[in-house]
Amino acid sequence: MLKNREELHTLRRVFSESLHAEKKKILVCAGTGCIAGGSLEIYDELKHLMEQRGIQCDVELAHEPHEGAVGLKKSGCHGFCEMGPLMRIEPQGYLYTKVKLEDCEEIVEKTIVRGEHIERLAYQKGGVVQMRQEDIPFYKKQTRVVLEHTGHIDATSIKEYLAIGGYEALEKALFDMTSDEIIHEITESNLRGRGGGGFPAGRKWSQVKRQKEPQKYVVCNGDEGDPGAFMDRSIMEGDPHRMIEGMMVAGLACGANEGYIYVRAEYPMAVERLRNAIAQAMEFGLLGDHILGSDFSFHLHINRGAGAFVCGEGSALTASIEGKRGMPRVKPPRTVEQGLFEKPTVLNNVETFANVPLIITKGAAWYKTMGPESSPGTKAFALTGNIQNTGLIEVPMGTTLREVIFDIGGGMRGDAQFKAVQIGGPSGGCLTSEQLDIPLDFDSLKKADAMIGSGGLVVMDENTCMVEVARFFMNFTQNESCGKCVPCREGTKRMLEILERIVAGKGETGDIELLLDLADTISNTALCGLGKTAASPVVSTIKNFRSEYEAHIEQKRCPAGTCQKLKRIYIEAPECKGCSKCARICPVNAITGELKSPYKIDPTKCIKCGACVSTCPFHAIKEA
Repeated sequence: MLKNREELHTLRRVFSESLHAEKKKILVCAGTGCIAGGSLEIYDELKHLMEQRGIQCDVELAHEPHEGAVGLKKSGCHGFCEMGPLMRIEPQGYLYTKVKLEDCEEIVEKTIVRGEHIERLAYQKGGVVQMRQEDIPFYKKQTRVVLEHTGHIDATSIKEYLAIGGYEALEKALFDMTSDEIIHEITESNLRGRGGGGFPAGRKWSQVKRQKEPQKYVVCNGDEGDPGAFMDRSIMEGDPHRMIEGMMVAGLACGANEGYIYVRAEYPMAVERLRNAIAQAMEFGLLGDHILGSDFSFHLHINRGAGAFVCGEGSALTASIEGKRGMPRVKPPRTVEQGLFEKPTVLNNVETFANVPLIITKGAAWYKTMGPESSPGTKAFALTGNIQNTGLIEVPMGTTLREVIFDIGGGMRGDAQFKAVQIGGPSGGCLTSEQLDIPLDFDSLKKADAMIGSGGLVVMDENTCMVEVARFFMNFTQNESCGKCVPCREGTKRMLEILERIVAGKGETGDIELLLDLADTISNTALCGLGKTAASPVVSTIKNFRSEYEAHIEQKRCPAGTCQKLKRIYIEAPECKGCSKCARICPVNAITGELKSPYKIDPTKCIKCGACVSTCPFHAIKEA
């Protein structure tokens, strides 16, 4: 156990020397996505093969450097998820993609033993082979600050975190700064909450510090309930110590000696890595009582949520930690005054806390060199949908949607046309091609009636039905409504019923206006922020794609051709040979006719299952 900062310096130097003594480092992605693809089996096989060949393989940093050893590490998410399982080879910076168990022997023999690159495992696009990770277009335009260590260090090792300067911010804040100086630095940096609200972190911390109540808390929101979002999960899995360090600095600044991390139960790997990190920090004396011989004590607890979207809202989250039903409450009092256990509480999300150590060590002025003045720093996004390159990215605030979607994301799949991007999850809105040059920052998106949210970006192409998109998000929101207030509980239900009628071909004149009226009522009268923004996806799709709603209602037609109940299946008589295969396979006997003569489909009976379309040997049956 470390007793003072001098011992910390010594240990940091020891682990740094051990890390630099490794002649090669094999970083196997151990993020959730790659683990699902078998990366842990690949890790075990590499370890077995190296041991079999007598190669010095270090799976953990030693107190005595092993010169020439090969470091084998379980790293966090590399980001390029659709190319997983991924493996990075250092010092060359090679990135191997879609690695399989049977590739391990070749990797050991060619790359580890002989230092050769295996071209077939490299990323290739248009016949061009990109050996180094930094040269791949997906990574080239990113600025990885919060994610700088994920994919580059062992996510399970406090030793590696210390070796690269871990807990320097805590040390500096503990011994070289006052609490007012810490808050001043965070305030000067203009760090804004990355959970969606964009509230200045420094202002929140100062509000908690000035409360007279002696017991205060620091709470980290790791709930991340937006569909398609996994930024916080990747930080918790890939660099848990940085987030913990940020929470400790917040505790030091505000006078809190206890913290809680609220993680959704669907993130078992994140929970495991956090528990491991907390245990390691306590073992080294970086968590617990009298940290590094000082008067500062800090204890951390993990609470697992049951997956309720509403528990991403501050007061519902703290109620859940207390063992109560997760439901929002009326404000004031605010969380900074009466939060967890009715005590003053600093509540920020994972990414916000992960920014803190860098601001303390490098300064507010450095932080403000990235992004616009009103929204400095970087933002992590989960890039998903009908796009070539899906995964986890990080870019400076103010980067345009066009750069993200076309330069980093590689554009649409299958040469389809871009149609829209849903940003901010169920609380956000959709942006169209006319808005591709909007900077991704809090203020610019607010002007466009959208929000940055936690950072989910769902990209949609021309084959996407925007009415169905609105129905999907409203279905999610309605299912996740806590039911406490009538506007959200009943209003979202009514909106969902209308949207379901529209996509089923039963829309009525006046439905669009009724949806907008309900949306206005809900946004003005719902209890919490989640309820107030519940109708945003519907409002934004009506605003940008009203003609699609009108086509569904007035023409009973889905322009994208994806709404099953609005499809029209028909037989083109000149191409039909009268073989009767379609009639024989139809489950509802909607197809009739005589052999060797064109058959017909009765639209009143047809259930649009498509069985006849795939069965017809002459391609005479069409869908529209």
